[in-house]
Amino acid sequence: MTEFRRIRLGMVGGGKGAFIGEVHRIAARLDDCYELVAGCLSASPEKARESARELGIPRSYDDYSRMAREEAARDDGIEAVAIVTPNHLHHPVARAFLDAGIHVICDKPLTATLAEAEDLEQAVAAGGNRFMVTYNYSGYPMARQARELVAKGALGNIRVVQVEYPQDWLATDLEASGHKQASWRTDPAQAGAGGSLGDIGTHAFHLAEWVSGCRVESLLAQLDSFVAGRELDDNAHLLLRFGGGVRGQLWSSQIATGQVNGLRLRVYGDKAGLEWFQQQPEQLRFAVLGEAPRTMTRGASGGAERDSRIPGGHPEGFLEAFANLYRDFAALLRGDNDDYGLLPTVAEGARGVRFVEAAVASSKANGQWREL
Repeated sequence: MTEFRRIRLGMVGGGKGAFIGEVHRIAARLDDCYELVAGCLSASPEKARESARELGIPRSYDDYSRMAREEAARDDGIEAVAIVTPNHLHHPVARAFLDAGIHVICDKPLTATLAEAEDLEQAVAAGGNRFMVTYNYSGYPMARQARELVAKGALGNIRVVQVEYPQDWLATDLEASGHKQASWRTDPAQAGAGGSLGDIGTHAFHLAEWVSGCRVESLLAQLDSFVAGRELDDNAHLLLRFGGGVRGQLWSSQIATGQVNGLRLRVYGDKAGLEWFQQQPEQLRFAVLGEAPRTMTRGASGGAERDSRIPGGHPEGFLEAFANLYRDFAALLRGDNDDYGLLPTVAEGARGVRFVEAAVASSKANGQWREL
């Protein structure tokens, strides 16, 4: 293992009023693996400078392209950048920093279009930079425990994978009020082709494949916009055909009244089944055929200790899961690891965009099956 050092980090987006930017900053700080030294925190130069001052970031930029060039030229310039902008900016920002030789941490979905996603895949392959997409639910200790159980064969041959992600925060026309998050997430010019599907459905899709070890080969989708005038889907139902005859379903919704953040995954094999619920992340339900189900808990389960910071009974959650990704990426950049291990790669990000485009095409074709 190499000597510990902090990674010099930059950030694009995430200024005042931005939710996900602060989440990324907390995740980067939690294990003291990064030092945030530069940022282009807003499209508004004044807001960018004000945000940088409030956060104590030494170098503030008005333009991300200039930031990439100037940071690459400095001896103490950033080594990695976190991109926390609306989706339509992911590609140009990521490309600017990749071209400057700077590693990238990008929020999901990877890009707004498949062509952009494939361009980033090619740029990473050609340039050799590291690239992580923050599918943060793969950072939860018990989600990683679930993946380990499947990989060890504890469930036997996988038969069915069910995943859902319901919320209700867009159950009304919130975007009409000027709400920042609602406005860009429901705008196809900024969010891309998927509404709830791109925002939270991609999380569900990634988690289903990542835990089960099965890959979706084709899908059938029905996408709906229940709120009048909304251009993008706020509810999506999908049938999934995985390789090897495995079958599944995916539901993503942001109009599910009474649901807050109900990401739930169930995987069923011929020997056992498991269930993980993001709102009770410390627990993993594991049931062997013919036996009473048991609840595995963080702090008392095999593979969860490496990804835990405090003893079981002291809850860990969303921020700590995000931090696990940041910690593992820092170790990769320092040379402690030679491969990505459990980290979501640019290829997985591109696969998420392919998933969205296939689902949109299926729904527009009145529910025809589409290959992925």
